[in-house]
Amino acid sequence: MTSRKAIRSQGVDGLSAYLEEKRTLVEKALARFVSAASVRPSTIHAAMRYSLLGGGKRLRPILTLAAAEVCGVKDLSNTLPAACAVELIHTYSLIHDDLPCMDDDDLRRDRPTSHKVYGEGVAVLAGDALLTRAFGLIAGIKPAKCYPLSVLVEETAAAAGSLQLIAGQVADLEAEGRKLSIADVRFIHERKTGAMIVLSLRLGAMIANATPGQLKAVTQFGQALGLAFQIIDDILDVTQSSQQLGKSAGKDLKASKATYPAVIGLEASRKEAARLTRKAHTALRVLAIKSARLAQIAEYLLGRSF
Repeated sequence: MTSRKAIRSQGVDGLSAYLEEKRTLVEKALARFVSAASVRPSTIHAAMRYSLLGGGKRLRPILTLAAAEVCGVKDLSNTLPAACAVELIHTYSLIHDDLPCMDDDDLRRDRPTSHKVYGEGVAVLAGDALLTRAFGLIAGIKPAKCYPLSVLVEETAAAAGSLQLIAGQVADLEAEGRKLSIADVRFIHERKTGAMIVLSLRLGAMIANATPGQLKAVTQFGQALGLAFQIIDDILDVTQSSQQLGKSAGKDLKASKATYPAVIGLEASRKEAARLTRKAHTALRVLAIKSARLAQIAEYLLGRSF
């Protein structure tokens, strides 16, 4: 069973070192997996690399690697393309989210957004190219016995498609300026943010040939973590500065976005994020002590909101 004692036994420093080690691994792989800016047409490759390699926590690919490790993988070389594919899809979604026709944001990861640097047309195409490249990376994975390549591709397409990630984006756009219920906000968050976090974990577990019980556990963990993560982001949007966030603070409030703090208030949002984090911990119990790293990540994310 993963307990708070087990989480503490690895220590905060241990988590920091783990996150940095995996982030560095992912950064190097991302730089390899996308064409150099010198490759013609250079503008599109420069734009892709500008957004992809412009920093970030790399949470999603780290979760992919951690899930594979929890399910018994020691050599992560076959998992790394999937981890990077998830990050490519995430980056594409950010580029498109920042466009004037979407959230209209000028700042991302402490730098001007893609369309501010390369123009709207190239920004759209850079996002398209990253999404397409992600499926190329998935295609190169050596699948596990229980999870053929077709399953990995279908999982990825479903999470990034019109019933999940894009569904959340559309619902988010349509919600602006409207009074929503907490169920409506949850629908948006579970799809716009949660779906890709669940995918990150499931890909890592499936590449590791997870048992049905292991796959169920990481899925339930991801569902709780994904929602908690977005609630925490909602909280930070109203409690931190643009400099602290690396993106425009207060944008959700100004745009009348559907967020947990807007619907239930700041303190209730913190309580809900904590409840979901506890739920994430509970999901990991069947994975025993090996899941302590995932539990630490959940605690780390929750700590940002207090």
